[in-house]
Amino acid sequence: MRVMTLRAYVPRAGRRPEWTSGREVWAFLASLLWFSRMPTFRTKRFVPFAPKQMFDLVADIERYPEFLPLCEGLRIKERSREAGYEVLRAEMDVGYGALHETFTSRVTLNAETPQVAVKYIDGPFQYLDNRWGFEPAPGGCSIDFYISYELKSLMLQLMVGAVFERAFRRFTEAFEQRAHQIYGTPPAGAVTPA
Repeated sequence: MRVMTLRAYVPRAGRRPEWTSGREVWAFLASLLWFSRMPTFRTKRFVPFAPKQMFDLVADIERYPEFLPLCEGLRIKERSREAGYEVLRAEMDVGYGALHETFTSRVTLNAETPQVAVKYIDGPFQYLDNRWGFEPAPGGCSIDFYISYELKSLMLQLMVGAVFERAFRRFTEAFEQRAHQIYGTPPAGAVTPA
């Protein structure tokens, strides 16, 4: 049995890559595709709002089309309670240019901690894991946003991967802007209690 190892070819700074065979070119391209298949993004951001306020904004998923990048529509298909948590089954329509997709996810809302967990059910993804956490901090809270995903189609991944990454980088900023719209701008150091 033959085992094939893929290595990414990284040329030295200031030098163009010199390929000695077509096989090296294909190995390089395959390694790029392999490593680009499951993008992950994580950020922590301080906001001058209480954890409960930010949790409530993230939990109000039906309002996402009003302010969230790429979100064109959202429908809650089912609401239930499991182990004391509110659980939603939701369909989100996302779009960019001529490309439009719909996916279904399971959203678990834990108001006690407060945390939001999103798991993929159906649509163009192979995998999707999204989590939000809200920790109290002096003068506000720290938002911990995490998302990891892989699209089923490698071609779709190559076409929209950069767009998704830019949009995900703007998610926490979009929620902070939404908080300012809904709650107003709090005076310096003053935060509504959680």
